Amino acid sequence: MSIRTELRDWARAIKRDVVALYIAARDARVPWYVKAAAAAVAAYALSPIDLIPDFIPVLDYLDEVIILPIAIAFVIRMIPDPLMAEFREEAQRRAERPVSHVAAGVIIGLWIITASFLIWALQVWVKRPTPVP
Repeated sequence: MSIRTELRDWARAIKRDVVALYIAARDARVPWYVKAAAAAVAAYALSPIDLIPDFIPVLDYLDEVIILPIAIAFVIRMIPDPLMAEFREEAQRRAERPVSHVAAGVIIGLWIITASFLIWALQVWVKRPTPVP
C-alpha cells in the first residue's frame, strides 16, 4: 500500500470520526462531559477558525495534523467501544447518502437563469440613453 493511499484512508477515518463525535454529542447515552468534549472537538474540526493561524509557515498545519487527531483520539477513548462502533456506522451511513442528479440539475439551472438575468440587466443598464440636460 502506498503512502498516498494510507494518507487518504487516514483522512477518511478522521472525517468519519469527526461526524461520529458529532453524533455522540447529540446522543442521550453519552455522559454530559463526553458530550461537551465531543461537541468541542467536532466544532473545532468543522470550524474555519484555526488555533494556529494559517499564515505562520510550517506551524499552520500543526493543528490539522497533530492537535486535532490527538483530540479526536482522546474523546474516542472516553466513549465506550460498542457506542463508538454504533456512531461510526451511523457516520459511515450518512457519508454514503445517495446523490440526487435531478436536484443538482435544478440548482445548476437556477444559477444559469440567475446569471442570464443579471447579464441581461447589465446590458440594458449599460445601453440606456443618458439624459440630455
